[in-house]
Amino acid sequence: MNTLPSEVEDLRVRTRDFIRSVVIPAEPSPGGRLDEDVLRRLRSAAKDAGVYAPHAQKEYGGQGLPLRFWSPIFQEAGYSLIGPTVLNCQAPDEGNMHMLELIGTPAQKEQYLRPLVSGEARSCFGMTEPHPGAGSDPAALQSSAAKVDGGWVINGHKRFTSGANNAAFCIAMVRTPALGASAPGGAAPAGATMLLVDMDTPGVRIGEQISTMDRAIGGGHPHVHFEDVFLPDAAVLGTPGQGFRYAQVRLGPARLTHCMRWLGLARRAMDIALDRTNTREIFGSAMHELGIAQDMLALNVMDLETSDAIITKTALLLDTDPKAGSALSSVAKAHTSEAVYRVIDRSLQLCGGDGVSDRLPLASYLNEVRAFRIYDGSNETHKWAMARRASAARRRAVEEGAPFQADVDGTPSYSAAEA
Repeated sequence: MNTLPSEVEDLRVRTRDFIRSVVIPAEPSPGGRLDEDVLRRLRSAAKDAGVYAPHAQKEYGGQGLPLRFWSPIFQEAGYSLIGPTVLNCQAPDEGNMHMLELIGTPAQKEQYLRPLVSGEARSCFGMTEPHPGAGSDPAALQSSAAKVDGGWVINGHKRFTSGANNAAFCIAMVRTPALGASAPGGAAPAGATMLLVDMDTPGVRIGEQISTMDRAIGGGHPHVHFEDVFLPDAAVLGTPGQGFRYAQVRLGPARLTHCMRWLGLARRAMDIALDRTNTREIFGSAMHELGIAQDMLALNVMDLETSDAIITKTALLLDTDPKAGSALSSVAKAHTSEAVYRVIDRSLQLCGGDGVSDRLPLASYLNEVRAFRIYDGSNETHKWAMARRASAARRRAVEEGAPFQADVDGTPSYSAAEA
């Protein structure tokens, strides 16, 4: 981190100090939820300290940090489980801010982005649906919107809509029909469309609550129903029919920022383990001098450093080549979510009985990070996509002249082997 530009390093240090001196002393007990009055006080302090909303544009009240520099700051925020919420860089709001900045109209930014950054409003993202609707496979999207005079009418059922209980608005992904050139706004292909839906719009209903093992994301993960919800044309985010393309604008960085925040928490777990092993003796030896403890600590270092490296590489790609960056974000998400879990699990193990008690926060950390292997696409789905991309890329390379490396019987090409 000592290679960061001076202004970014200054923000990192100030964020680090703020989290440790102001936020950590205000943390709820392990497994508890952050009190709203405490959150308001902490956010006000974060604004005064100049560390609030590091990712958001300055004109809307953030620090204006480029995406390639988010990781060191988000890791410092994530060192406390409530840090990202205090700094307003927690999911789903952070991802929605990023997408509104990139594709929202000036009017949409004033109506939705400004209050979201300031903390006056919260948001949710409506994508996941009950089976057989959209989940790991977005193409299974079933919620729909029909074009009517002056706007759209939505019908659909979402579930696992993180943050919906406290949200002022939802960015809802719905399926829309093809539109002809005579339609308001012009022609549009059939596909998915993103719509900005105020949660107090008639026909929007929060349904059954889903209780989960994680607690860091406020607002729960409830079902949300859209029943003949009318929205004006101005509610379209971007253009009709382009929702899946826009989703990558949000999902690539959103996967990565989850990695950043959880990596910060894994560093906290590692510090707990190091403090434990540096001050305990067992079987007549200092714990940190025992080979088995050293092996677990070394594996933690390896997981922390490899995760940090792939996050940094992906962030740079998202800035310079968004398509490649989005693909690599799948690798970063799958690797980091598993590595972070391993780090916290080993740290808990090194702390023995205290690790599984509420005297230390490690058990609650384990509950929080376990869900990340499912959120933002299950790791199995990401691995499937990685393998498909690797196979397709290698096939193209050989077809374009790269030497075929698996020839054992005189068929040095794909076409010859398949004939």
